Amino acid sequence: MLELLKELLHRLSDVRALVALGGMVMVCGIVFVETGLFVGFFLPGDSLLVTAGVVAADKASGLHVMWLLPLVTLCAIAGDQVGYWIGRTMGERLYQREDSRFFKKSHLLRAHEFYDKYGSRTIIMARFMPIVRTFCPPVAGAAKMSYTRYLLFDIVGGFLWVWSMIMLGFTLGSTVPNIDKRIHYVIAVVIFLSLLPAMYSAWKARTKKIAA
Repeated sequence: MLELLKELLHRLSDVRALVALGGMVMVCGIVFVETGLFVGFFLPGDSLLVTAGVVAADKASGLHVMWLLPLVTLCAIAGDQVGYWIGRTMGERLYQREDSRFFKKSHLLRAHEFYDKYGSRTIIMARFMPIVRTFCPPVAGAAKMSYTRYLLFDIVGGFLWVWSMIMLGFTLGSTVPNIDKRIHYVIAVVIFLSLLPAMYSAWKARTKKIAA
């Protein structure tokens, strides 16, 4: 069982192969799971979308950006709705859940702190932050955030996240020769940039703690 899990994680880390193997269905499925289910916090959201954009720039790939953009956006928003209603239904019980292989309470608490600090803006900002975007919807649901307000911010956030990531990849794929052969460098840069907000927050918190 452990070996099977390791093999699964290894395959999930090969973003280029995922897109090539599963195409539109794989991209949509991963985005939905990452944003809608707790098990999705380890999935490659940002790098997956950028890679999908690069692949879509190749007309022979069979992945069309005109379908990729609306369908993935829809899945990202739908996934968040599932997360919101899980939080809305479970409420405080969500924070009493024990850690497991696919659920870490520390991630939930981190998203909760982020929500307390930025309020409704969190729904948009969290889209661009790995882990936080997975746990933000249930936190908003547990906090009883107005669903109408949540849905509005979520649509805006989903649109900005999906379209910016995919179009970044599509632009690179259309303008940079042989970028698909250097996709691992692009993925590395995307992952680094997506982790910058978390690194900054950790540094800021550490600085305050030392000062205190």
